[in-house]
Amino acid sequence: MQALTKLVNTILKTVVVTVFVILVVCVVWQVFSRFILGTPSTVTDELARFMFMWIGLIGAAYTLGMRRHLAIDLLTGSLTGTKKLASDYFITLAIAVFAGVVMFYGGGQLVLKTLANGQVSPALRVPMGAVYAAIPFSGAVMVFYCFEFFVGLLKGTGTGPNDPMPEDVDLAAK
Repeated sequence: MQALTKLVNTILKTVVVTVFVILVVCVVWQVFSRFILGTPSTVTDELARFMFMWIGLIGAAYTLGMRRHLAIDLLTGSLTGTKKLASDYFITLAIAVFAGVVMFYGGGQLVLKTLANGQVSPALRVPMGAVYAAIPFSGAVMVFYCFEFFVGLLKGTGTGPNDPMPEDVDLAAK
């Protein structure tokens, strides 16, 4: 399981960095073409919007797996023992249900409907279903990470989604 998780982490990290580089290039070209050349590029404007959507959604999935997402732990931070474990199970289940139902299933239905309708983007002429595919993709990755959290919690070797990564704890102790 750890090897698969490392592979998923590496793939997501590579995708996020690549999309971010494309996004920066698009925005720089957009600014250059608008203010220096006087003719704004509609293609890079649209591509930058799509890349921003992809980086936000895939980055959210990646940060969940790295346990670096925003967490409000005011109530759960003081829990210990069985109550902490129950809280970790509940939080993981809530994330998995949301990611599975809303993002994976609902996002998948959105992708299928837009592909069936033949909707394409105005400037790039790409199917909007391909743009919206970031939603079910990131939902599936989030469900994968939640499954990993559950397995770790069941074995007693893992931590919950609100706990720091084990290597982060090691670094803080030094």
